[in-house]
Amino acid sequence: MNKIEIIRHSLAHILAYAVQELFPAATEGEPRQGRGVKFGIGPAIENGFYYDFLFKNPLTPNDLPKIEEKMRELIKKGFSFEKKEISKKEAEKLFSDQPYKLELITELPENKITTYKSGDFVDLCAGPHVKSAKEIPVDGFKLNEIAGAYWRGSEINQMLTRIYGLAFETEKELADYLKMQEEAEKRDHRILGQKLDLFTFSEMVGSGLPLFTPKGALVRQLLNDYVEKLQSKAGYTQVWTPQISKAELFKTSGHYEKYKESMFRVLSNFSKEEFFLKPMNCPQHTQIYASRMRSYRDLPLRYSDFSMLYRDEKPGELNGLARVRAFSQDDCHIFCREDQVDKEIDVALTMTKEIMTSFGFKYHYRLSTRDQKHPEKYIGDPKIWEKVEKWAEKIMERNKVEYFPGPGEAAFYAPKMDLIATDALGRDWQLSTIQIDFFMPERFNLTYIDKTGQKKRPVMLHRAIIGSPERFIMILLEHYAGAFPLWLSPVQIWVIPIADKHNKYAQKVGEELKENSLRIELKDENETVSKKIRNGELQKIPYLLVVGDKEMKNKSVRVRAKNKDLGEIKLTKFVEKARAEIEKKK
Repeated sequence: MNKIEIIRHSLAHILAYAVQELFPAATEGEPRQGRGVKFGIGPAIENGFYYDFLFKNPLTPNDLPKIEEKMRELIKKGFSFEKKEISKKEAEKLFSDQPYKLELITELPENKITTYKSGDFVDLCAGPHVKSAKEIPVDGFKLNEIAGAYWRGSEINQMLTRIYGLAFETEKELADYLKMQEEAEKRDHRILGQKLDLFTFSEMVGSGLPLFTPKGALVRQLLNDYVEKLQSKAGYTQVWTPQISKAELFKTSGHYEKYKESMFRVLSNFSKEEFFLKPMNCPQHTQIYASRMRSYRDLPLRYSDFSMLYRDEKPGELNGLARVRAFSQDDCHIFCREDQVDKEIDVALTMTKEIMTSFGFKYHYRLSTRDQKHPEKYIGDPKIWEKVEKWAEKIMERNKVEYFPGPGEAAFYAPKMDLIATDALGRDWQLSTIQIDFFMPERFNLTYIDKTGQKKRPVMLHRAIIGSPERFIMILLEHYAGAFPLWLSPVQIWVIPIADKHNKYAQKVGEELKENSLRIELKDENETVSKKIRNGELQKIPYLLVVGDKEMKNKSVRVRAKNKDLGEIKLTKFVEKARAEIEKKK
């Protein structure tokens, strides 16, 4: 752990200490209305910490300031964190009234039980912690949320109360983070999606199954068309595959064994065959490849696919478009010779760079490798894994790609080169991925005939750029605060006549814009111009064109964009400007 992680972990203990002081554990004979407490666990997490408790009576957000005040009071005492190793028998005695601690103790080896004493609070913990509470910035943390959490993440267990806290090394870092969170709430894609009429959800359809309105469907299609245009130029060909497959396909690919719990099972009324909705396209693409004999001259074959995918996510993990059960991908699988791998990945990296630049994302890569401690999670020969992981490193270094290691983040069949994009609020999102896969071709016995007439095994590259368009719309909504760039806006322009006598000219303006493939709406309702402008800005319309006497006379428009009046411009000049902006995709 680094310094801030140790501080956060220590604050989790101080949170539990404060709760112990404010809500003492129940003892025999204590009135039932007392708020006794049982302790779960309290780790450090990204940006803060949490601790799980079982209270007799419900905790409310109104309790947080009191707990936070008690934490600061305890920190100012400057107590030390004292580590002690004890036997299992001693641990069971020490935590005899704490059922969750006792459960953890039963799973610990006899010689690896450690406790930490901080003031009057003792916890079962492996550490590390700060040496003294004096090392903790008293104004660098804040309790910010109460949530329910099943003990050890299992729905069959007791629901506990989880108290979350934020923690940073300075008061300023905390203030900056809170400000960013406030801005993130304003940009919440679930709220913007409703306001801009892009998508909705229905309980009758099902959780995690988004329904895209005409505007949202257009944004989704524009994204796919953009990617497909670049792919087509690079020699990719689009295929179409069904959304359902027999279990045998996934048994061969390894998904049945390694991924079955995340797949939707489908039953037939007329057959006993087992089917699944597909969670990814790669197994089906192998069958297109396998449909005929291939020569070394045929390779590479590049199959792109935008068909729908389905994954059985847990209800509690569904979150707007961020985590859904139905989605698509700008998915591509490249079947190539081993000597073609470097060039194919170089092309994919270049394409990815162009797309990320279009959206204004800064980005870096994560080299996602195996979890060496759990080889059972993966298929294939460890020697090939080692070869491919080193190969991926060399590819990124040759392309001067900034990357960091991600042990344990590999797919079960291949390491991954995962692009991590940073949005306008400084948040990181995983988007594109490139994977070098030797095992899927082997499991499906895919071959090609080489120059000497011998059968050889192709390499299969898995590649996506924006990943899921559904999730990418979520990221873009929050990145742009709902104000899509001109080329991606479902409605690009509102034409606003000042008075009824200007309606005819406004219609002519609208017709000329439509003839130039611009998406417009004529706002000739009986409302004030100021109200129309206000509504247009709330709807995040890129350009509002106001027309009156002067504009009619000069064959011009008065342009308003990003809440600013940009002045009068000839209509022909505006059309040129808008078309150039769309072409640049900036």
